[in-house]
Amino acid sequence: MAKNWIRRYLPDAHKIRDHKHLRLFGTLLHDPNLWHLNRRSVAGAFAIGLFMAFVPMPFQMIPAAALAIFWRVNLPIAVALVWITNPVTMTPISYFCYRLGAWVLDTPVQAVEFQVSWEWITTEFIRVWKPFVLGSLLVGAICAAAGYFGMLALWRWHVIREWERRRLRRMRSKT
Repeated sequence: MAKNWIRRYLPDAHKIRDHKHLRLFGTLLHDPNLWHLNRRSVAGAFAIGLFMAFVPMPFQMIPAAALAIFWRVNLPIAVALVWITNPVTMTPISYFCYRLGAWVLDTPVQAVEFQVSWEWITTEFIRVWKPFVLGSLLVGAICAAAGYFGMLALWRWHVIREWERRRLRRMRSKT
């Protein structure tokens, strides 16, 4: 079953509660709904994790955890999905978000050379921040909606398939 497969890869709730960066949430992490694997909890976690993955900010896991706690959805899945944007995928995803934002705002795409410096942020980033942020929020919202409804559909499909298998097993055992 899918729940068992997911549960195999999720970390233990006690390990997450004791994680140094999540201690700031204190006893809020003791809510059992944050650890349940059900249709609503997993779909909500997908929406939160996918949206926060595209929000252009550092330490995305902390707001993802806060939103998961607020909405009482599966915390480990919401936090893990944030890692879709990682050091390897960050550049192409950021470029796509920038291009999308520039297209929506109908502004020309500007060639920008990235440098990690305060000077770059105050000169170059100021020119491209609006399309970049808009594109990131749009991609995040679209991915969150697709993840939410896709997970609901996948969960429903899986349940129906299991019911059908049980029905067929019962029919075979009667003959």
